[in-house]
Amino acid sequence: MSGNTQENTISQWIAEQRDQRTLQDWIIDVGPFAMLMILGVVFSLQSENFLTYGNLVTNVAKNSAFLLLVALAGTFPILQQSIDLSVAQLVTLTGVVAAVLVGDYGVFALVIAVFVGMLAGAINGLVFTKLKVPSFLVTLGTLSIMGGLALIVTDGSSITFRNDTVRNIATGEWIPGVPNLVMWGLLFYGFTVFLAWRTKFGRYCYALGENERVVELAGAKVDRYKIYPFILSGLLCGVAGALLAARISSGSAQMGEGFLLPSIAAIVMGGTALTGGVGGPHRTLLGVLVIAVLQNGMNLTAVDPFIQEIVLGVVVVAAVALSIDRRKIDVVK
Repeated sequence: MSGNTQENTISQWIAEQRDQRTLQDWIIDVGPFAMLMILGVVFSLQSENFLTYGNLVTNVAKNSAFLLLVALAGTFPILQQSIDLSVAQLVTLTGVVAAVLVGDYGVFALVIAVFVGMLAGAINGLVFTKLKVPSFLVTLGTLSIMGGLALIVTDGSSITFRNDTVRNIATGEWIPGVPNLVMWGLLFYGFTVFLAWRTKFGRYCYALGENERVVELAGAKVDRYKIYPFILSGLLCGVAGALLAARISSGSAQMGEGFLLPSIAAIVMGGTALTGGVGGPHRTLLGVLVIAVLQNGMNLTAVDPFIQEIVLGVVVVAAVALSIDRRKIDVVK
């Protein structure tokens, strides 16, 4: 089967699946918008600082740029019905690599860190596809491996550096009034949306999540398209790690902590189901905004940090329960 015929077959099949929309699909589409509006109203009434420019741009938009990058990284594996649990440690490892190399390589150290992330992602994908190990177990294992490597490199302490050019990449404002971190987040958001909507890779991710057998029958190289999302995940986590190291001018074995659960929450809250085939990076941005506004609002209203963890856990469970496609699951275990 020719390449064009493969793409037409996959595209036609995806379109047919999307035409069969249910009430649950509409709820998932509208839910994040409604939640964002409700949170905005509630927190603006609770705190006069919530709707200020400084809070929304500096605290919400700027601080959520890292969460956006990590959530975008995790979106494509989930979209194809896999999962990458190593995203937080990928951020840690690449951030440590950047911090270690900045002294010798300057800005180029950030590029090397991104390539390290892609390499780690490729390893995840290869073990997943070639050794037929579930992605959950593969990335759970590499999560520990990468954390261990970061500890070895740092010897359990922080590695600091001083380089104003590198720091400015993350903390400066190339466009007055718009933090560079926001620009980086939006740049890679646009990049991933383009990949999802306008490329063969994106169409195959959706198709793999809906029904892998259809992709096989179309004659596509399934393993190749199952590896690519993990490489992309490594790339985006590498960018997040490099920018985080640049922002704080240091690297440590704890710098990526706290990204895994919020990123999964953002992905699912945005409307990308863990059962795959539904949602995408364009929806992930909504989920990130919901999580960022929720966390910011709870901080402004002085909610106990331990209570915040409970709230975030409830949000994850509720979002999964709402978004999961039970038609793809014969038995829930």
